[in-house]
Amino acid sequence: MTKGKFGIGLIIGAIAGVVTGLLTAPKSGKETRKDLKKHAEETKKNARQGIDQVKDKAQTIAEDVKDYARDYRDRAVHTAESTKKTIHDEADKAPHPRKNEHK
Repeated sequence: MTKGKFGIGLIIGAIAGVVTGLLTAPKSGKETRKDLKKHAEETKKNARQGIDQVKDKAQTIAEDVKDYARDYRDRAVHTAESTKKTIHDEADKAPHPRKNEHK
């Protein structure tokens, strides 16, 4: 079972347990509704916090990936320029045939 499926199952189980506990508790309807509202607000708050944490982590990962991509692109450009310069330097060192030279 993946962590995601386990987490979803845990949340659903917790909500079902709270609702069952509240509905079977010996309280008046008004008190039960108040408790349900309180628990729903807490669950909503916790879910928002979890979503915010996931968003922050995703943003951090995206920024890291962009930095790595930029770094590797810069390395590739530098390597290509260096290779091009080396080829030109070696070509300049090579003997060139004279135009009017006959064999």
